[in-house]
Amino acid sequence: MPVQGFCWFLCCRQGFNLLRRDYGEKEEEESFELRNKEDLTCNGRGPLEVTLSQPTRTANGTNGHSLSEVPDEMKSLIIEKSKMGLEEDPELLVKGWLFREVRGSWIKQQCYWFVLSQDSLDYYSSSERGARRLGTLVLTNLCSVIWPDKQTFKETGYWSITVYGRKHCYKLYTKHFNEAVHWACAVQKVIDTKAPVETPTQLLIRDIEENKFNPEVVDNIYQHNPILKHTQSPLYAPLLPFPYGSLEHTYHSGKGYSTVREEAVKLFNCLQQLESARDPVPLIQGVLQTCLDLRPLRDEVYCQLVKQTSCTPQPHTAAHLRYWQLLTCMSCTFLPGPGVLKYLRFHLKRIQSQFPDSEMDNYASFIGEALEKTRCRECVPSWEEIQVLMGRQEMLCTVHYPGPGSCQLHISSHTTANEVVRRMLEKLGLKESRNTFSLFEQNAHWERAVGGSTIIADILTSLSAKEPDSGSQWRLCFKLYCLLDADAISVDSIEYLFLFEQCHEMVVRGQLPACEEDLQTLAALRLQSVIGDFSTHSPCPPLDELFPSHMVEARLLMPPCAPPALLPATQPPAQGCPPSQRFPGGLLGGALWNHTATAAHKQKVEQDLRLRSRLKEEAAAIMSIVVEAWKGLAGYSRRDSMAAYLTIARQWSGFGCTLYEVDFYISSTGSFSQKLWLGVAATCVSLYRQGEAEALESFPYGQICSYGVSDSNTFKITAGDRDLLFETTKLTEIMQLMNAYFSAIRRQRGRGDDVVSITEGTAIEVGFHHLPPTPTPTLLELPSHPV
Repeated sequence: MPVQGFCWFLCCRQGFNLLRRDYGEKEEEESFELRNKEDLTCNGRGPLEVTLSQPTRTANGTNGHSLSEVPDEMKSLIIEKSKMGLEEDPELLVKGWLFREVRGSWIKQQCYWFVLSQDSLDYYSSSERGARRLGTLVLTNLCSVIWPDKQTFKETGYWSITVYGRKHCYKLYTKHFNEAVHWACAVQKVIDTKAPVETPTQLLIRDIEENKFNPEVVDNIYQHNPILKHTQSPLYAPLLPFPYGSLEHTYHSGKGYSTVREEAVKLFNCLQQLESARDPVPLIQGVLQTCLDLRPLRDEVYCQLVKQTSCTPQPHTAAHLRYWQLLTCMSCTFLPGPGVLKYLRFHLKRIQSQFPDSEMDNYASFIGEALEKTRCRECVPSWEEIQVLMGRQEMLCTVHYPGPGSCQLHISSHTTANEVVRRMLEKLGLKESRNTFSLFEQNAHWERAVGGSTIIADILTSLSAKEPDSGSQWRLCFKLYCLLDADAISVDSIEYLFLFEQCHEMVVRGQLPACEEDLQTLAALRLQSVIGDFSTHSPCPPLDELFPSHMVEARLLMPPCAPPALLPATQPPAQGCPPSQRFPGGLLGGALWNHTATAAHKQKVEQDLRLRSRLKEEAAAIMSIVVEAWKGLAGYSRRDSMAAYLTIARQWSGFGCTLYEVDFYISSTGSFSQKLWLGVAATCVSLYRQGEAEALESFPYGQICSYGVSDSNTFKITAGDRDLLFETTKLTEIMQLMNAYFSAIRRQRGRGDDVVSITEGTAIEVGFHHLPPTPTPTLLELPSHPV
């Protein structure tokens, strides 16, 4: 009896050593093991013979599996190979001494004899024949290799490679770069030769697809495979295969994610929490955000949701409908891969046949329609959108247009800017206009045209996430985009109001070159058109809403000899000290505290106070002039005031163009040193000195051979034999507008669509639009979408 007990103790000890060596963890083994395609076809199993279940706990806390139940792949991990001599194995590819990082030891790196074969990477205590094998990393096509990098060499003095396996991670070091590269290449070559690994879930999805017209077989598959059905138990492994390895070397890791496999298991836990959550919206947003950041997890979450909505014990409860609500949000945000999409569509039809005229039937129908329209979103749906989707409703979107007007439109998660523009044209009666319109993201100081294929829900989400700029709220605005024929606009139309309001925006921003007297007159006409006749009880808007603010500063910087009425809008002073010397840090900029120059600091503070006081005095003086001019306009109707305003604005030859601030490349100096305005209009592209009304040079579209982005911030136009280079931050906007004008010209000549295209900013690549030298220019567009 003592001998038998001693033998039993040795067997148990050897078995536990082998398991600890190969599995390397104390936690539960993954319940859904991976299979190679070859292994599954060789054992003769049919599609209905795949039977899997979640691991069950025994009284001692271990999984209820015996060693005989370990699958073939795991058995290969515990074959004792140390009895065979290293020289006797014909499959050895590479062998040699390497340092391995050892955790839990005061010696961080230890030297071992490593041997690479066609199936695994093993290491031994020595290179002698019969040496004890200390560890094995089985190589499959899911393993990954991280190549040596200079940063590790600088920190440690060693070149390192990292091999990730299912349960192990080997960090190996050598002093020789060529040796590290040789090992990395060899291991990667073995990984590349391995057959693709499929999970049982993938095999069962394929079986369901093959037997989808045989309900009895499909029901039998679900009945005998708990992996396909709803469960309250945790998930220990993903349903789909993911590569092993550190997230930072495989996928996005900017938000502190762990490996993709671990995140997949965490997501299933979040799904199960939906059943008991008081407010499901934060959990739903978290799942969607993870899927947005980690693209490979989208199919995994779809499979998990199909699993949790299949064969549910209580399908009509509110807790179970949470899964359908998340599936609805997923279907409106991400489109699954082709294989998972087929599986999902089959699941929706199966649910509809099992539960007709139920809430699940309604959700399944809504999801099926959404999948027909969904494209990948740029933003996670907002709290408001998720609430709407949970009720299968549409959102209300407020679209502003020039003036105080706005429209409310019902939109879905798939509505694009194109659709909103068309509906706004119908609502406002602008379908017959020869000019073109677009949506803009806008606040008081900034605006940007929205690409035609952009999802409006994404725009609303991004606008709600932006912080207000100096109290100015972000909004979605419908405006004129390409002014092709200003003379054809009727004075009584709403389009005329658009033209008037957008012209005033240019004036306030200082983008209409005019003398100070004209600008004061325009301010008075603006007051007359908005408020009417002067009255002491009439509320007067602040000066910066009527008059360009930089002109007030220009009056302070202007030398006494220069007449104020002739100073251009943004022309710098011609004489006197430079502004940077007279007003350090800008006109209103304060001085930094200097502990060694207290007196100088006080002097600067006093100077700033004096400047602020003078600035208020100048503003009050200008406002008094504007008010006097306003009084002289008594009796002018709103229509007359707007007409007079636009008459003055039209005196500028560049009226109707859009100005962009650029740095012009001067070939003689070899640098971008001259700041100019690049004006893009309906017929030409012009260059202006900032504040000057006359163009330095104009280039009709018929003379432009090509235009495009030459690098990240340089725009190039080729006109004849000249190459014009501009450095600007508005590359996307310039490309969009030039594309739109060329498309409008082509449309008017009967060679294009009814709607102008605006190229997406994300579609702009390094390259050029080459235009044939014909009297009527044509445009070879980048991938674009109509607006």
